[in-house]
Amino acid sequence: MSSSRVVITAAENFPLIRPGDDLPAIIVSALRKQFGTLQGGDIVSVAQKIVSKAANRYLNLADIEPSATARELADVTGKDPRFVEAVLGESSAVLRAVPGILIVEHRLGLIMANAGIDQSNIEHEPGERVLLLPEDPDAFCDRLKRYLDDEFGIFTGVVMTDSFGRPWRLGTTGVAIGSAGFPPLLSMIGKPDLFGRTLRATEIALADQIAAAAVLVTGEASEGQPVVLISGLDWQPSDAGARALNRPKHQDLFR
Repeated sequence: MSSSRVVITAAENFPLIRPGDDLPAIIVSALRKQFGTLQGGDIVSVAQKIVSKAANRYLNLADIEPSATARELADVTGKDPRFVEAVLGESSAVLRAVPGILIVEHRLGLIMANAGIDQSNIEHEPGERVLLLPEDPDAFCDRLKRYLDDEFGIFTGVVMTDSFGRPWRLGTTGVAIGSAGFPPLLSMIGKPDLFGRTLRATEIALADQIAAAAVLVTGEASEGQPVVLISGLDWQPSDAGARALNRPKHQDLFR
């Protein structure tokens, strides 16, 4: 993978997304309106939230009856027990629970706070709605990639972004929870470094790098720019999705 000049541009004036919207068609329309066409090797970044909205991944906390486990964790964390129950419903394991923090293993294998459930940047209605992650981010990315390829007659890549905190680091950054078309993980093992030394352990999280770059223009608050075009990267096609970035449990020293 190489690049000379990478250009990252948000699709402007993107409409608010509602349940049932044809998101791939809306994305293509926005891209055509601003860019006219795409070039082979372009990567389209899509914020997780609009994918969840289109798929109606909403839950109403008023409809949730918390379990005994949820109530116990709510007592520890200080969170709404109904919210905790929603988190448990999306999780395969609880890893940490302390005041103000609930870290879980999401059913997708992601290690994250609150199973990615939040209430930011969603339209609020009576009943305290929350929004869940998409059912299968890699599958959506693959579907969108094929749609883009057909519409523009080229080979594209797609990444779905979300914002994560990281062990030992403050703040959040964009990461890839879904991808298609390009390799999410690049192994440099066996290749020489600048001085000819053979690399033994270096792997590049390309999908996460692209996601972090996209979030620079997507924003985290009221920017309203959930679709981003990344041009100028040179990459080889890959059938792997972002699940390839999940560290195997036996290598996870933070559990």
